[in-house]
Amino acid sequence: MIEAGQAAPDFTLFDQNGQEVTLSRFRGKPVVLYFYPKDATPGCTTEACAFRDARADFERAGAEVIGVSPDGVKSHQNFAAKYELPFTLAADVDKKVCELYGVWQEKTMYGKKSMGVVRSTFVIDAEGIVRHVFPKVKVEGHSNAVLEALNKLM
Repeated sequence: MIEAGQAAPDFTLFDQNGQEVTLSRFRGKPVVLYFYPKDATPGCTTEACAFRDARADFERAGAEVIGVSPDGVKSHQNFAAKYELPFTLAADVDKKVCELYGVWQEKTMYGKKSMGVVRSTFVIDAEGIVRHVFPKVKVEGHSNAVLEALNKLM
């Protein structure tokens, strides 16, 4: 997994509107890059809505929020529309960015092992350096913890 102090690996993916989103285009402002397993599932919806509800706080911090999952553009489009998500959702259908950041891992659920996204968040500064990593995120209170980490960058 990418660690604090490392340069955030650049990538280009398609967002929920079918537009290219490239991480390095956000240089000059902090980025909250969060990886989540699947659109419209309970934990992922709660997490996305918490980021949505804290939008004003993230804007005050000057931060861009980008969510990444292996879901496709259409799935992201539906998810963003249904929950009025005001930030970028990037479609990593081939899981290359998930692998690049080290969040595509073996998981065990109900005793069964499978590969999947381990919910993780990276706080990246304006120069493109990862300043804080939240591995194996617990959704409850997560957006507040991310805001605290962002405020320490200021």
